[in-house]
Amino acid sequence: MLLFFSPRFLDHLTPAGHPESPERADILRAAALRAATLGIDLREPGPVSDRDILGVHDAEYLAQLSATRGRAVALDADTFTSPDSFDVARLAAGAACDAARHAILHEAPALALVRPPGHHAERDRAMGFCLLSNVAIAAAAARAAGVARVAVLDIDVHHGNGTQWAFYGAPEVLVVNTHQFPFYPGTGAATETGHGAGEGFTLNVPLEAGASDADHAYVWNQVIDPALERFAPSLLLVSAGFDGHAADPLGAQRMSTDGYRAWLTAIRARAARSCRDRLAVVTEGGYDLQALRACLDATVDVLHGSAASDTTWRDASGDDRRGRTAAALLQDHPRLRRPQS
Repeated sequence: MLLFFSPRFLDHLTPAGHPESPERADILRAAALRAATLGIDLREPGPVSDRDILGVHDAEYLAQLSATRGRAVALDADTFTSPDSFDVARLAAGAACDAARHAILHEAPALALVRPPGHHAERDRAMGFCLLSNVAIAAAAARAAGVARVAVLDIDVHHGNGTQWAFYGAPEVLVVNTHQFPFYPGTGAATETGHGAGEGFTLNVPLEAGASDADHAYVWNQVIDPALERFAPSLLLVSAGFDGHAADPLGAQRMSTDGYRAWLTAIRARAARSCRDRLAVVTEGGYDLQALRACLDATVDVLHGSAASDTTWRDASGDDRRGRTAAALLQDHPRLRRPQS
């Protein structure tokens, strides 16, 4: 396992009281330092190239972001830059790309502890605290480097609209989102399944507020893991948001730290079985600092250990409640096509 982090992630400043605060970078740094005590190699990421940014974003948007250097700018009602934010965002996207490259070249997992997050940033605009679409950029760069099939699994409590739209017509990239619905940003209905050649390669798993570990385990075992197995990715990227935690102030789900540990264990097992451990995990949301730290430590432990052989997520709570939205999804969602050989 390799871990990417930069102390420069503290240099992206947001207004006082903003949930995506520099204190989150302190938590990322603490998790990275703990990882170092376990013998995990820490690497400073390099900034993403313009070429890789332009694989996802418009040139005009790149110019707009570049023009914020040295300035504090409100890009929308909740997305801001400070003088160093654009350069920090380039490092965050660069860390995602570096993690993906490590996973591909070394067939071993990588973790990128980054901010600002990325999955809401669209081709031509920032939104939802996000400036560059970190994981989408990493997925597009991997495809450009010759990776045949990339799967992106977004487990943030908010739907990853930016990642979805980046690949909505692309059958080579399977984008899976599980998220609270209806909720910000308003996208992510089960009926959003892709278009054209990409029809069936977008899989949204909307869950109601209050969804528990058991609900997430159910949709993993019944919907998400089978879809990943059928798609047979060459690389698995994870947008790891921990704001579905019961303690998080922004979400309204009831995930526990043990639930996230079980989720990452199942994801790691799927990557080992489907793509020889080519797995890169990149942080997104998570705004209760104590819960974020606990979930990051659990993630490090899972990725640093040996991969489990069984992808099944067994919910330790014994709660077998099934979210109504999750159960309906099994009946209503079209089956994913097998990838073309």
